[in-house]
Amino acid sequence: MYVWSKRLVIGLLVTFVTLEGLFFFLTGGGADSQLHVRTTQWITVNYILLVIWIFVWMIDQARVRGKNVWMWLLPYIVCPLPTLVVFILFLQRRIA
Repeated sequence: MYVWSKRLVIGLLVTFVTLEGLFFFLTGGGADSQLHVRTTQWITVNYILLVIWIFVWMIDQARVRGKNVWMWLLPYIVCPLPTLVVFILFLQRRIA
């Protein structure tokens, strides 16, 4: 499964960090939110379930390749998308 190029992954990570930084600094709390509480709750529940589903996939992939996935849990909780990308690259590296 060698489909990710390192240049693409580094570009995606830089783009992600840049967009997260812009989102964090530009969304200062001036006005009230236009989202309803129920909508925010559904978004949160769906995100949490997606994170759990992806981590189960990570457990399966690590088990198939004989790697330890539990060391990836804390970084995955803190920042899921970049950790997932680095995890995929870690599984794809060639062992000489």
